[in-house]
Amino acid sequence: MTADRVVVVGGGLAGISAAIELAEHGLPVTLLESRPWLGGATWSFGRRGLTIDNGQHAFLRCFTAYQDLLIRLGVRDSVALQDRLDLTVLAADGSHRIRRNSLPAPLHLAGTLASYGLLSRGERLGVVPAVMAMWLSDLSRPGRASVAEWLRRHGQGERARRRLWEVFLVPVLNAVSEQADLSTAAGVINAALLTSRDRADIGMSSVPLRDLHGRPAATVLATLGVEVRVCARAAALTSMRGGGFSVRVDSVSDESQSAQMSFGHQESDEIYAAGVVLAVPAWSAAELVPPELSADVNAWRKLTPSPVVSIHVTYGASVTRLPFALSGDSSLRWIADKTRSAGLRTGQYLAASIPAADKFVDAPSAALREKFLPVLDRLFPAAASAGVEDFFVTRERSATFRPVPGSAAFRPDQMTNLPGFALAGAWTNTGWPDTMEGAVRSGRRAADCVLRALAPAEADTVELDRLRPRMRVQADAWRAVTTRFAAELSGHTATPAGMPAAAARGDAAASGATAQIAVQETDSRLSERAMPAARVGSAEVAKPAPDAEPANGTKSAEVGTRAEGAESANGSGLAAHGPVAAKATPADTVTPAGEGTSAGKVTPAGKVAPAGKVTPAGKGRPAGSGVPAASGKRAASARRAVIKEPVALNAPDAVPERAKAAGQ
Repeated sequence: MTADRVVVVGGGLAGISAAIELAEHGLPVTLLESRPWLGGATWSFGRRGLTIDNGQHAFLRCFTAYQDLLIRLGVRDSVALQDRLDLTVLAADGSHRIRRNSLPAPLHLAGTLASYGLLSRGERLGVVPAVMAMWLSDLSRPGRASVAEWLRRHGQGERARRRLWEVFLVPVLNAVSEQADLSTAAGVINAALLTSRDRADIGMSSVPLRDLHGRPAATVLATLGVEVRVCARAAALTSMRGGGFSVRVDSVSDESQSAQMSFGHQESDEIYAAGVVLAVPAWSAAELVPPELSADVNAWRKLTPSPVVSIHVTYGASVTRLPFALSGDSSLRWIADKTRSAGLRTGQYLAASIPAADKFVDAPSAALREKFLPVLDRLFPAAASAGVEDFFVTRERSATFRPVPGSAAFRPDQMTNLPGFALAGAWTNTGWPDTMEGAVRSGRRAADCVLRALAPAEADTVELDRLRPRMRVQADAWRAVTTRFAAELSGHTATPAGMPAAAARGDAAASGATAQIAVQETDSRLSERAMPAARVGSAEVAKPAPDAEPANGTKSAEVGTRAEGAESANGSGLAAHGPVAAKATPADTVTPAGEGTSAGKVTPAGKVAPAGKVTPAGKGRPAGSGVPAASGKRAASARRAVIKEPVALNAPDAVPERAKAAGQ
């Protein structure tokens, strides 16, 4: 085993993302997974001829990094993403619909709040100032406040917290409001509900999770040349004198191993590696890190697991037409129709999740059946006469870390003090709760840390290379529009695509001025803003139009987007105003306007071009990448500007530049 390779420990979404990133940049990679499959906490098993998912794993449109992973795995068509948020909340007194309108956030939910039947009229009116306070406040700073404490200070009573706020927050955080960290909750609320109207649209897999994550990942990793070892546990990680790491690997016996995925060479029990990505839960990572990081482990040990219990019921007849729903007045939070994905031909199969399930994780199945079957009968009246064909329970005792107040301070960055050693996992500092989005982001960032340590030249282009093909198509389209617009403003003709700038401008252009057209990718969406040039001395610099919004994109006008629900030109089904599924995501890299070169911005090619002319993409860059040729110190400076550390989340979209309310 050569010592120049990187070992990724853990085959969940974080480890898969890290391994793909590293392999795509030319490093040899070995991935170790102790279980017989890839996919981590998202897995499936067989029961009575059906394929059962271990839990319900929905995602939101703001999960841009996760959606990009699906594209890279070739399974984007295996999920269904709503054109418009439409969610039914079930309760004893009937159903209540949460549906957004076409107004900008946060007004897009005004109609829903006005008619939300689970609250009284006075409670509904009281929600408005609390929503506005959260929208106007910066709650991203770590502290020890809980969500419930903040809501009480802003007039939210017990019923409002339980029947409205926790309906959304508990399934996402896997914690009730009394035990949920305020900064973590505020980040996801802002990302999904308060920054753009389409960010909370819900997506679900239409295939079993093993066919969405684990199996496609195995195929992609094999294609990239990654050596994958399943049923192989990293038993010890040691930092070696002179650099590099020793990874001792123990085989894990499993009766079903022969029937499970197993590939790659498995004769070695020790691997010498130049870098390591440790992508396992916090409580496992604490036992594996080299002694040099033992001082940091004390903080991680404060992160404890939170369980999820899932109730699975097959009925002899159909009981509901809803694809999924939330329960507003019971411990059953998320209920999904899994009939089709599981392969059931007659009747209906419902799966219901109980997040923050400390009270139920050790309860016998018979007790859970006695308690929750009547709840389902009440929520779905047809269930009472449909007949129960099967009832069973799955339990994830360590489904997520528990985001208790103050836990944000315990979450470490992906980069450690050991060069070439990085941490990954949704429990690390991503600014997101323990979600699939947080896992993917952590894996990417961990890979970036290793690349910076082992291959700085490659790391310089990591963020730029994340402009995936679908984004490049849209970037090209917007660049053509804005280039033509700027040319009309300046009275010059833009350089034709693919023509060398020197041929178009002549030698005299060396003393000319440059018109920069900013097509800046922030919030994982293309912000379409032509940037007219303002003369400063003898040069011209980009100047925002008078009506330009802040660069973070949180309140950007949705100009030129097509009608909601319309198919995009590339057939992806993602709305044009939604997040572009590109690897440059909001919390990964947001370069403030005016600092260096942000992903997607067209900048000069190291030489001055005439006003109104845009330098074509440089050599070695994919067409439409928006990255011009540059060299020497200028190129290095531009790359450093792009590879800025990710902004903190309250910030899947960054903290909006709006008035900050006094107090929290």
